[in-house]
Amino acid sequence: MRWFFARGREEHGEDTEALRLQAERARMLVEESREMLLVLDAENRVIAASRRAREGLDGIAEGLPPPAELLEGGGGHEPLLVPYHVDGRRETLLYLSPPGELAAYEELRAGFTAAVSHELRTPLARLLALLETAALPGEDPVALADQARGEVEQIRELIDDILFLSELETGRAVVALGDTRALPFVREVLARLGETAARAGVSLQAEGDPDATLPLRPRMLRVLTENLAQNAIRYAGPGSTFTVTVAAGELRAVDNGAGVAEEDLPRLFERFYRADRVRGSRGTGLGLAVVKHIVAAANGTVEASQTPGHGLTITCRFGPT
Repeated sequence: MRWFFARGREEHGEDTEALRLQAERARMLVEESREMLLVLDAENRVIAASRRAREGLDGIAEGLPPPAELLEGGGGHEPLLVPYHVDGRRETLLYLSPPGELAAYEELRAGFTAAVSHELRTPLARLLALLETAALPGEDPVALADQARGEVEQIRELIDDILFLSELETGRAVVALGDTRALPFVREVLARLGETAARAGVSLQAEGDPDATLPLRPRMLRVLTENLAQNAIRYAGPGSTFTVTVAAGELRAVDNGAGVAEEDLPRLFERFYRADRVRGSRGTGLGLAVVKHIVAAANGTVEASQTPGHGLTITCRFGPT
């Protein structure tokens, strides 16, 4: 019996700790929200407010209603009210955005959702066709399974890229955290991709100042280099060479391959954009978008240009840290 009550107290303590953790997470979600966010009770009194709301709005205090114009769309902000019930009580989330921002966000979200759906539909259709073919008499199921595995891998890669890009855009992935000597990490990534590059007929090289640093965490530097190299492996073409050169505050990726048309250069960093000549490729169309967001998150700039003669040059520049 003593054991029973001791166990009961232990479980009660675990439940209490779990509730405390949930409450703390909820508090941080509101506090660190990138939007101006207020939590209102049934009488429209402020229960909680994000840091951005407290710093950017006048007249916000817990226990008091917000200024009436905020609820009515005045004061230069568009309100979005999200009512909900918790433990039988009505509460409301109030998001406040600059005029036009909500409409722009909804348009961007709808466009991104449509693009993701389109990009997933292609490998899924190929996967379904392979599975249906495998059921036909006289087909080689092992070979078809290998092809199907490739389609599943492309779907996984696409989902991973989408999730990683989402982390970058919402600020959850820390990009710049001290300086990293870049050349060793660049060489490590290129060595790991050597076999893949050899199958595509692309040579990989790394050169530059061995002491040069870039304001990126090692993981982000690896992702940046891998996406640049994968882009060359997929699109530069057999017989080409891809070279990453590291200097103080700069990483330059150059290939002497098939190149990119002048009119396509400004759009290379758009999500899902692929030039006409490579639209049938197996890439996700997100690699250079990830590159752009990593560099921008580290307060850098990235640009694409035609390599003199033939090929593509992508230059990532970083200011003083």
